[in-house]
Amino acid sequence: MDGRLQIFAGNSNPRLAQAIVGVLETPLGRAEVSSWSDGETRVRLEENVRGSDVFVIQSLCAPVNQNIMELLIILDAVKRASAARITAVIPYYAYARQEKKTAGREPISAKLLANLLTTAGADRVLTIDLHAPAIEGFFDIPVDHLRATPILAAHFRRLGLTDFVVVSPDAGAVVRADEFRRRAGGSLAIISKKRPGPEVAEVLEMVGDVAGRDAVIVDDIIATGGTLLQAAELLRERGARRIFAAAVHGVFAGQALERIQASPIEKVFVTDTIPLPEGMCTDKVEVLTVAPLLAEAIMRIHKDLSISALFT
Repeated sequence: MDGRLQIFAGNSNPRLAQAIVGVLETPLGRAEVSSWSDGETRVRLEENVRGSDVFVIQSLCAPVNQNIMELLIILDAVKRASAARITAVIPYYAYARQEKKTAGREPISAKLLANLLTTAGADRVLTIDLHAPAIEGFFDIPVDHLRATPILAAHFRRLGLTDFVVVSPDAGAVVRADEFRRRAGGSLAIISKKRPGPEVAEVLEMVGDVAGRDAVIVDDIIATGGTLLQAAELLRERGARRIFAAAVHGVFAGQALERIQASPIEKVFVTDTIPLPEGMCTDKVEVLTVAPLLAEAIMRIHKDLSISALFT
């Protein structure tokens, strides 16, 4: 694209935004993103964006609804300032676990959020590891859906483990776990579970042998940690030697970090799509950055180049 590249960010993940512009060797756009005295979001761009190719970085993590409103209002401000193209860079897409109706009279919140982003002015979306890949189809604008599994797998491979099992904590994570296995090595085990209620999981059975071997549980999100910890307990019962975990999005809601600290899990690897909570009280979590991945994608989009190479 011929327009200038300009990058702005909301307040949800400033460290990641700074890391991205650091890789790109471009300054972060100046904007005031604050709140009025009554809590309403206030946005004012302090740079001219007319005719520019603008990227707005915002993870939709806690406080989720506040961060969503920030993003929507920034997009609207950029659109009204006559940017040539606007890309919403959303490392973590909220409401992705509400992508279908599981009972009558429920919303499809992931679709609603997609509509809001488009209405606010986004011309395209760049995101990482949607919980439900079908969410791409909720948008009537281009969606570049990156994968962070290669980053996690490459780091795990550098640990030098020789005999380990990659574990999918449920049927929905099998594809991601198998990709991790193909990149990092090892064999595959699958845990079957059911969900009797929201954020409640019950382990049923496991296929695969972990006795006397290291195990790494691979998933996309660690929220309350319930699924992860149940899987870890089952692996310990089945004789796993050491237990690791790898996930893209570390939500760590409620007492998740405390529960992980007290669990048999030796180390949890996550990316920085979501900033870790202030005053994190565990040494078991190691954070890997997605900044180079997002920076490369941003530059390729800006130059109208294919980003297919980022999926190999």
